Amino acid sequence: MVLALGAVCLVCSALLGTVYAVTKAPIEASELQKVNAAIAAVTPAFDNVPSEAVQAVEGGEIYTATHGGQTVGYAIKVTTGGFGGPLTLMVGFTPDGTVYNTSVVSHAETPGLGAKLVDENVAPREQVKGKNPAVNKLSVRKDGGEIDAITASTITSRAFLKGVNDAYAVFQKNCRPAETLNSEGNEQE
Repeated sequence: MVLALGAVCLVCSALLGTVYAVTKAPIEASELQKVNAAIAAVTPAFDNVPSEAVQAVEGGEIYTATHGGQTVGYAIKVTTGGFGGPLTLMVGFTPDGTVYNTSVVSHAETPGLGAKLVDENVAPREQVKGKNPAVNKLSVRKDGGEIDAITASTITSRAFLKGVNDAYAVFQKNCRPAETLNSEGNEQE
């Protein structure tokens, strides 16, 4: 009985290892395609491949988009806690810190409610475009902010806006042009 059980476990392990080896490359290619699509959706037109030079920093990942050697935007990938679980966003900023666009990379929100966030025209996503978090209060109106929540999905809307603000914090810390920072890394007056 021990030999039979051992043989079954050995065969199952070999099958799992084979399936993993065969599917690893297509899964990685699919994930890279998803990231590249999100970057293209949240930044102005670019001529480089931002996903090739990803910068992993505390709080997220930064993808720099350039056109003709000039930085045209930054795509910042962050994860925050939503109502149903992790909510991963790609937030695009112009070099001056204005939100260019947002993309929902993955979520576990309730279908028909919080999952509406994947629609680019839903209130929170549409209303953050063109706003600069340094000037505008990007939080839901219930919390004294400027953004409408998704009806019956205030928690998801708050999580989304927290993600946008977290991405902006990453932007401020890592993407500011050197000439606007003093020696301590603070913005000059």
